[in-house]
Amino acid sequence: MTSLPASERLGSHLKRAEQALIATKAAVLKPTGLTVPQYAALLHLAESPGISAAALARLCGVTPPTMNTVLKNLQEHGLIVRTPHEWHRNVLETRLTDEGRTVMADADGRAVRVERALAAEFTDEEREMLVGLLGRCVSLLEEQRPGA
Repeated sequence: MTSLPASERLGSHLKRAEQALIATKAAVLKPTGLTVPQYAALLHLAESPGISAAALARLCGVTPPTMNTVLKNLQEHGLIVRTPHEWHRNVLETRLTDEGRTVMADADGRAVRVERALAAEFTDEEREMLVGLLGRCVSLLEEQRPGA
């Protein structure tokens, strides 16, 4: 017997919510041909054109090798272009192509509908409280991480 039942572990509830969100987004993004990580990369590229792969990986919460795979796939589908930085030749800048912007707009509309449906389940006060509570979770967990 464990010292804390699974039903009482907040981490289990957080993981279930994350998995449900990712699965729903994956389903609504399927017609666009994008995976959730590809969509996340395009979303951040739309907001920060020219961002490096390393910075993009941090924003998307994936490892640099994973991000390189995501970017390779997006490039092969003509959704992004990668060019050497003007001053730092070993850094590749990544930008959306016209097709990438079109696919991103479609995918973002689909993802936003999921986000709005989720937000609609809560009152304004509940949403504010949930965001605050999740922020506290993140802060505590980051403080607890060995080596932090």
